[in-house]
Order: sequence, then C-alpha cells, then structure tokens
Amino acid sequence: MRASLAAKTGNRAFGVALVAGATVLWSTAGVYVRLLDLDLWTVQAWRSLFAALSLVVLLAADRGVGTPRVFWSIGWRGWAAVPLSAASMLCYVAALRLTTVANVMIVYATSPFFAAGIALLWLGERVERRVLTASAAALAGIAVMAGSATRPADIAGDAVSLLMTVTFAVLLVMVRRYPGLAMTPINALGAALCALISWPLMTGGMPGPGDLLILAVFGTTTTGLAYLLFLTGARHIPSSEAALIGLLDVVLGPFWVWLGFGEIPGTLALIGGGIVLAAVLWYLVDGLRAARG
Repeated sequence: MRASLAAKTGNRAFGVALVAGATVLWSTAGVYVRLLDLDLWTVQAWRSLFAALSLVVLLAADRGVGTPRVFWSIGWRGWAAVPLSAASMLCYVAALRLTTVANVMIVYATSPFFAAGIALLWLGERVERRVLTASAAALAGIAVMAGSATRPADIAGDAVSLLMTVTFAVLLVMVRRYPGLAMTPINALGAALCALISWPLMTGGMPGPGDLLILAVFGTTTTGLAYLLFLTGARHIPSSEAALIGLLDVVLGPFWVWLGFGEIPGTLALIGGGIVLAAVLWYLVDGLRAARG
C-alpha cells in the first residue's frame, strides 16, 4: 500500500516536472519573436518545419530504420490527434494576428475549465474543488493583466483563441484516455501539417542564415520539445491540473522579454501576474501537502 502510494506520488511529481518544463520553454516564445523581423506566417512555417524535423531526428535516433513504421503504427486515434496538434499550433499565431495578446491570454486562461469539463464527460474524472478555485483565481489574474485591452471588435480573434484552447484541451484529455498514444510521431506530423498550411501564406522570401538559426532553435524548443514534454507529462496528472500549470506561461512570457529586452510590464500586468503565480503555486503546494498527508 505504501509502495503504491509512493509510486503514485512519484508519477505525479514526474508529470508536474515535465509539464512545468514545457511551460518554461513555451514562455520563451516572445523572446524569439522579438529577435525575428519576419511576418507571422513565415515564422510559423519555418518554426513548424524545424519542429517536425527535430522530432523526426529524435525518433530516428531511437528507432533507426524502424522509424517509418512508427508513423504508420500510430493508429486511427493517433491520426485523429494530428489535426488537433496542428490546430492548436496554428490558431495561436492566427489569434495573435487578429486580436491582442491580452485577449488571447484571457481566453486561454479558460483551458483548465475546458480540460476539466471534457475529462469529466469523457473519462468520468472528478474535478477537485481546489482546481476550480485556483483556475478561477488565475482567470481573475489574467483579466487584471489584460486591463482595458479587450475590444468588442475582436470577435474573430476571440473565436480563434477559443478554438485553440478547446483543441488543446481535447488533446490533453486524449493522452489521459489513451496513454499508449505515441506523441513524438503525432507531434511531428502535426508540426508538418502546420508548416504545409502556413507555407502559402508567407509574404517574405527566404530568411537569412541568422534568422534560420533562431527559427531552428525556436521550433525545436518551443514547439517540438515543449509539446512532447507537456503531452507526455499530462499522462501522469489530471488534465485540469496540466492546463492550470500551463498558465504559468502567461506570467513567465513577459518576464523573459523584460529580462532580455527591457520591456517593463505595466502595473496591472505585474499585479495580475502575481495573482496567477500565487494561484498555481498554492495549488501545487497544497497538492504536495495532501499527498504527504
């Protein structure tokens, strides 16, 4: 009994560590965007291409000549997950083009609620009260960060942000429902699909060598590795908890840009970010205390 509890606690800690690591990688996206003077679709196309290539290289190093079979063996559930992965990548860029970052973040803050609701309906996974409490607090914090940025005219951007949030929430629950899903080939195919869709929408020419290097690191870390870590970690913890930890992206993103480029967040951003950080930390600390008890 004690050994079983220790294993369960260890799996949860492993899942939290992977999800948190992915969130840190995601949060650096703003730094790469600041370094690149390219249109959004060029960034998205090349970032996705490098993400797909990095994941294929990772698979090839592990499976060797058996790599092609890995892609064909993902099954219908894997192929169903591919467009979900691509949609979540694509919608983020499209939403930022249509509306403000603040609007996108407010909609994304509802991801724990969507993940919890989908998990309840699909898996019968009970939603803990502290998840709802922490999620509500995080949503309030992001609303404070947004301040007066929300504009009634941004309906299209809000709709795309909602699609991004829902598709990623479904993907989170899917990896809980089918833990055998091979996420490396699924994410590689999702990134490749994202690149194919973005390619015709590019307005610029071939990026220079410096930009290509930045795009390679950008795609490998924030798309390839981050999605792999997040969706692998999400197997070991409730979907709503993974989505909640992911909200740290909202706080860490502005921090890295401030650190690297001196962009000082406004007062509302600092207050709201503090609320989000406090909500997530409270949830994690309270969960560890409950597990030890």
